[in-house]
Amino acid sequence: MIQNYFAKSHYLCHMYKIAIFASGEGTNAEQIIRYFRGREISAHFLIICNNPHAGILLRAQQLHVPAEIFHKAQFDSGMVSARMKDFNPDLIVLAGFLLKIPEDMIRSFPDRILNIHPALLPKFGGKGMYGMHVHRAVIEKGEKKTGITIHLVNEHYDEGRILFQQSVPVLSSDTAEDVSAKVRKLELIHYPETILSYLINTAK
Repeated sequence: MIQNYFAKSHYLCHMYKIAIFASGEGTNAEQIIRYFRGREISAHFLIICNNPHAGILLRAQQLHVPAEIFHKAQFDSGMVSARMKDFNPDLIVLAGFLLKIPEDMIRSFPDRILNIHPALLPKFGGKGMYGMHVHRAVIEKGEKKTGITIHLVNEHYDEGRILFQQSVPVLSSDTAEDVSAKVRKLELIHYPETILSYLINTAK
């Protein structure tokens, strides 16, 4: 009981800094931000986006979260890595982010970069396997189940240490769109929970 009290006190008092990298609509990013705001947790967010037309930018504005846009060349040049060193986040969270994370950033933030993949890794992972590409592959292979994998990011696509997996059944009548909807529900529930759990369990 005492241990639980001190653990709770720590995460209530600590100001977590979370950088969310997103390329698209930002539904996962919004859910993460709202999840933290719905609890007695002090968290400061920064959105990093590589797409000036992405829906996440409007969501960030509506949520009053700062957002910064960087092009691929700026990722490759080390500019974003330098920005992250300046921001010094407790965690970098990839939420529908389509660029490969530069190796210098991975080295600078070991075990501090999380990603969510819309399949049960190691199946259906690797370069080019994202979004509907994954769900179509699941249908084409006749899989009986699929789900989500939340994992740490390393130098190789979708090969970092797995933190959490959750599955859903794939019915013979399911389309790729049906599978996408099932997986999205899992993402919105479990990604914020896993992020908070990881922060608490790895806090110094």
